[in-house]
Amino acid sequence: MTTRGNNYTLTDIGSLKNLLNHNFKGVKGKYFIGNELGLSGSEVSLNCLPAEQAAPFVHAHKKNEELYIFISGNGKFFVDGEEFPVQEGSLIRVAPSAERAWTAGDKDLYFICIQAQEDSLTQATSEDGIRLETKTSWM
Repeated sequence: MTTRGNNYTLTDIGSLKNLLNHNFKGVKGKYFIGNELGLSGSEVSLNCLPAEQAAPFVHAHKKNEELYIFISGNGKFFVDGEEFPVQEGSLIRVAPSAERAWTAGDKDLYFICIQAQEDSLTQATSEDGIRLETKTSWM
């Protein structure tokens, strides 16, 4: 169920273990959340690749860089002919034109992929954030 407020959208997809129940254009375990949440500056997918399985193709992008955040499991990542291990805590930024693919090791590989147009960020959080005097129930 999705809740929309004046300045937010909230949804709950449940346990990430349920990601394998999602299917995006024939790719099992991939769940895009951009449309559901109304994202306007990035695209985000939640992903689970079963153990010993691999991405079905190598791909690149025209404009979007990707940030891969590995949250569980292990595997290998391929970028422009190089292969290296990934596991929980691995972070990879991939340029749009770079060729990329991945494979899971002996455990299901869970990761978040964030796409945004390369060179579109005009300020970092420390320059954009504004500290307010508002208090929450836990402050």
